[in-house]
Amino acid sequence: MNATGEVPVKQSVFQRLYTGTGAFDIVGSRRRWFVFFGLLMLISVGSMGLKGFNFGIEFEGGTQIQLPAQGANGPISTEDAGDAFADALGRNPVETQQVGTGASAAIQLRSSTLEPGEVAQVKQAMFAELQPIGADGEPSRQAISDSRVSASWGGEISQQALIALAVFLVLVTVFLVLYFEKWMAVAALVALIHDVVVTAGLYSLVGFEVTPATAIGLLTILGYSLYDTVVVFDKVKENTRGILNLTRRTYAEAANLALNQTLMRSINTSLIAVLPVLGLLVVGNLLLGSGTLQDLALVLLTGILAGTLSSVCLATPVLVGFKMREPKFRKQAEKVRARREHQARRREENGTAAAQVDEDDHFDPGDDEQLEAELRREKAYAAAASVPARHEKAAKAGKDSDQRRSGRPTGKRKR
Repeated sequence: MNATGEVPVKQSVFQRLYTGTGAFDIVGSRRRWFVFFGLLMLISVGSMGLKGFNFGIEFEGGTQIQLPAQGANGPISTEDAGDAFADALGRNPVETQQVGTGASAAIQLRSSTLEPGEVAQVKQAMFAELQPIGADGEPSRQAISDSRVSASWGGEISQQALIALAVFLVLVTVFLVLYFEKWMAVAALVALIHDVVVTAGLYSLVGFEVTPATAIGLLTILGYSLYDTVVVFDKVKENTRGILNLTRRTYAEAANLALNQTLMRSINTSLIAVLPVLGLLVVGNLLLGSGTLQDLALVLLTGILAGTLSSVCLATPVLVGFKMREPKFRKQAEKVRARREHQARRREENGTAAAQVDEDDHFDPGDDEQLEAELRREKAYAAAASVPARHEKAAKAGKDSDQRRSGRPTGKRKR
């Protein structure tokens, strides 16, 4: 039963998500979330250290040979191209894949760096066995192309990506400290590092190929993850303004309420972001084969999912963990507990009558109207606590007004 004497209707999960009444205690379960994310980080770092990455030809260097997927004797499969390569050099290529579909389909073979004589030998064997068709519709040796990539090019890309990452982190830290506060900046960076490490760890664990498109996508997801975290922190900042002067809710509870109020927005934003990325992944895989679009979509999809999870379940719990280490917030939480214990004793001693006298003490988070009224009162209390009176007379008048409402004497003599 709520403060108005009505029995609140039980809400479904989707209704609680939409209304954001604080029904999901994410911050209260922060120790479990810390263990979960700690295990994810440990697995990711362990995989990167033990297994390493499957670097593409741009990072390791080597020779790439490409030929049409259509020959004079019919379609050419990746197995046929690999067998022709092995017959010419006595060893298999590092990777063989088909890219594109239809008339533009082609077979790509990647190997370690080959000498010019070895490249000519492979081309001759492929032309003799596979008879690839050129642009004029006739078998042509010129339809088989080759390219040689130096490992130094991939090293330059990696260096530039690391520099961009460092500059991004520095600018983000400065912005968060100036706009929010130091602990929010630290919590946002923790979530950001988690997103990078988990995404990289998944690539290492599953064996996805790391290409320049992967580095581009990795830098892109940093901005997305930060955006979602800033939205949540902005609501936390609003809900906790002046909370040290209040005894109705602790900092952890106010932060959890802010997280619930932005939870549906985070989910909707992630779904909208995932849909076009899935479209890129489908187009890149089914229509164009393995290529830049597929690599970019793969890292974006992984990063968006990791970023959404960390923004909701890691950033705010980390912030609350740092905040509750400060004595002033622990003292405020003790005052809240003492007030609630006092209210519980009053209800036990006086029964229902006392409960109806102090309706503000019975806050039902499932009542939307009461929640809105509660938030309006808290904002008014916070504003009054944080903004001092401009004149001494105004402050004295406000104090006298509060005393008259509470029934206490003002000290003025009646005439």
